[in-house]
Amino acid sequence: MSDIQKIGSAGSVESNDCLVTISASDHLEVEIQSIVDAFFHDQIEKVVLDTLKEKGLNNVKVSLQDKGALDYTIKARLLTAIERMEAK
Repeated sequence: MSDIQKIGSAGSVESNDCLVTISASDHLEVEIQSIVDAFFHDQIEKVVLDTLKEKGLNNVKVSLQDKGALDYTIKARLLTAIERMEAK
């Protein structure tokens, strides 16, 4: 059973939303693909890192596909993905 990779995801790739996937890792890794990356990459990354810090997660890989989601949407999707990962 320990060979099963814990993965959680939430959201969609619809306009004004984001798809977040999170999995256990041996280090912290954040991948961001966004239609507004040139303007908001640092802010999106800050929301992700702050949320992970709040949850005490250091060894995870987060993949985020953003279609213009606002900060609270990104955080909500990430929190839901974390809950789904931890439930497995």
